[in-house]
Amino acid sequence: MLARLRVWAKRLRREALMLWLAARDPRTPTLAKAIAAAAAAYAFSPIDLIPDFLPVIGLQDELVILPLAIALALKRLPRALAAELRERASTMAERPVSRTTANAVVTVWIALFAIAWIRFSG
Repeated sequence: MLARLRVWAKRLRREALMLWLAARDPRTPTLAKAIAAAAAAYAFSPIDLIPDFLPVIGLQDELVILPLAIALALKRLPRALAAELRERASTMAERPVSRTTANAVVTVWIALFAIAWIRFSG
């Protein structure tokens, strides 16, 4: 079962990467681009809607919300384009992880949280 979960997680990561590529591709229709960008941002964000440390419901967003967002984006994306981008995503997924990008994402989230805190706290 653990092996199947790893395969599923790897496929989910590849699909999220494919959506990130779709959001940046000029051939992607506008609605598909918006959905793809939101799904990819959520997938790669280090901050979850529901924190993972909460028992039972902590992983629900990854198990429910993310696959639904990916499916919705894929319905709006032309099949040929999705296949092309999926192939690129598979190639990119084999590369090492960029720590610089991860740090940039965390910095943006912290800045947004700080702005919201200042704006709404007083």
